[in-house]
Amino acid sequence: MTDPMPNYDDSNIFARILRGELPCTGVWQDEAVLAFMDITPVTAGHVLVLPKIPSRNLLDANPVTLEALILRVQRIAKGAMIGMGSDGVSIQQFNEEAGGQSVFHLHFHVLPRWNNVPLKPPGGAAEKTEILVEQAQKIHRALV
Repeated sequence: MTDPMPNYDDSNIFARILRGELPCTGVWQDEAVLAFMDITPVTAGHVLVLPKIPSRNLLDANPVTLEALILRVQRIAKGAMIGMGSDGVSIQQFNEEAGGQSVFHLHFHVLPRWNNVPLKPPGGAAEKTEILVEQAQKIHRALV
């Protein structure tokens, strides 16, 4: 029987961000995770939360990595909701291409939500850096 999941590719964009090869607008970082603003957000305050340990997705992640990650996702979700003044929050996570995954490093999307405000379609225009920085600061302040 062959493995249905290909191995982790350390050239993916999130691995490169983790190594400091590419910039990001950081929200939170500790020994286990990095959280940063999505440059093509589907909503204001769209944050990506990923483990520092290489994992292709939820299906191959080490349970210890997953435990640390989900606790941080919860914390970032609360901070995003408070910092952005939203009415709620959605959490998205995709696995493998057929499941909607486009970057093959485990990550969660934290999406502040407002009543009667739909999400923008994915893959839209890049947000201005100054707006991402402002939103990241609001969320970070709610976390500390």
